[in-house]
Amino acid sequence: MAAKWRELADELAEQIRNGDYKPGQKLPEIRDQVAAGKGSKATISQAYKALGAEGLVTSIRGHGTIVRPQAPLKRIGIERYDKAKWLHGEQVAFIADRVASGRAYQRNEQTQTVERMAAPALVATAHGLPTGAPVYARARLVKEGEQPTHTLTSYYRPEHVEGTILVDPTPGPAGRGGGFRVLYDAGFEIDHMREELFARAATPEEAKLLQLPSGEPVVELHRTTYTVDGTVVEFAIGVHAASRFAWRYDFEVPDSSQAEKVSQ
Repeated sequence: MAAKWRELADELAEQIRNGDYKPGQKLPEIRDQVAAGKGSKATISQAYKALGAEGLVTSIRGHGTIVRPQAPLKRIGIERYDKAKWLHGEQVAFIADRVASGRAYQRNEQTQTVERMAAPALVATAHGLPTGAPVYARARLVKEGEQPTHTLTSYYRPEHVEGTILVDPTPGPAGRGGGFRVLYDAGFEIDHMREELFARAATPEEAKLLQLPSGEPVVELHRTTYTVDGTVVEFAIGVHAASRFAWRYDFEVPDSSQAEKVSQ
């Protein structure tokens, strides 16, 4: 037989999924649940913590336990980097995710800081630089409304970006075409990229910054951006709240046998 708190958590989870509690709606106060005979204070508290760990609710200090939106943003793959979009100033990469998700974007939903710093080992390796070499770090915090969704920090070589908008900390994307258009205008045309994904536990700092419920993991993204001659013009590290994104990749299936026939 399941513990009392587990039974209550399952009951509330079912009500949330059925729409009895809507996104943004507050669950009953713990004291009210106790008064209604749902269990002790410890039982209710444990049930609410379980719902938070499952990504169904979030506890906000002074506001109670709130039902979270259950429609995550689509984090699309290759098409988010469509050159036709950013080259002509129509759309930057993360806004493509909003469009694919049927969501709007407001300029104040991205803030950023820019600093010149000594390259950490991971960044230096990606750029082919010695550890401690100078780089620019452009760190963004992206929100949907008031809800943080992810961070993204891009690291650039100074000689590639000094004098461009990429070292300007003004909130919002770097111009209409974003960073890729800025690099293009500086003479660095993007040719290909590599993305690597890692799931892990959030650090305390990340949990606070992204307003994560207890126990929610993050997905860490490493993006390396190259020109046609293999020059790395950006290495970026993103940290995404796991429950706020649904990752989607469409791509052509490679057929190496065709290449072998051509070479023979």
